Amino acid sequence: MSSFFSVCSVPSVTHETTFGMKRAILVLALFAVGCAGGGKVTQFSTIDALLAGVYDGDFDCAEVARAGNLGLGTFDRLDGEMVVTGRRVYQVKSDGSVLRAPGTLGTPFATVVDFRPDRTFRTCAGLSMRALEEQIDRLCPNPNGIYAIRLSGNFSAMKTRSVPAQCKPYPDLVVAAEKQTVFDLGPTDGSVVGFRFPAYFKSLNVPGYHLHFLSKTKTGGGHILGMTVDPGVLIEVQECRRFELLFPGAGGAFSKARLDRDRSRELQQVER
Repeated sequence: MSSFFSVCSVPSVTHETTFGMKRAILVLALFAVGCAGGGKVTQFSTIDALLAGVYDGDFDCAEVARAGNLGLGTFDRLDGEMVVTGRRVYQVKSDGSVLRAPGTLGTPFATVVDFRPDRTFRTCAGLSMRALEEQIDRLCPNPNGIYAIRLSGNFSAMKTRSVPAQCKPYPDLVVAAEKQTVFDLGPTDGSVVGFRFPAYFKSLNVPGYHLHFLSKTKTGGGHILGMTVDPGVLIEVQECRRFELLFPGAGGAFSKARLDRDRSRELQQVER
């Protein structure tokens, strides 16, 4: 059962977490006591592989859309930012254009969920990105849980970015991100989609908040660098209890990448 409340009223929730592994695909099960959530997050490859320059599209967008109706990622050769909504995959390119991605288009990294929110509320004041994250943290207090997030409504400010397609030999993501294009889209109306991952996922996904935007008119979007949320924006959250990780096939760039080093500092640099 979903709950609806304002961000001005913060309930108290306690959680417990256990883990399991199954088959060659990594499956992480997170069980929350007294929580109505339970969605499965499906992830294609790892964030450390992306940081290391593994940009070949070993998975296709059709597979991503089958796995979830909400999510984010990037595309073959790092060609733009991915927004998944309603099982449709959109590509925000570095020139600012937004395309409906064909099912055959590849992706080196994506994270999606079959989104069914268990917590729903509306903002009662304008919020900066930092203030919004603090509000969601109070409403979703389990630091070891995975949360999927969707915002719908008006934003008085929206700052996003997209990265252009790379050529081989691929540079690390820190270098590729130096050529990103930054867009000032606000004021605008649209949807924010993304996740809050716990700190122990640092080599698999982005710890903390990772959010992408798509305008209502499908004419703008990208990876969010900053935003101001207007009063009355609908915020929906789902705590996810299962995590499935799909690895690229053996013999490709993933199997040759150096994934044995801590890339936390690089990740902080490219995310913000």
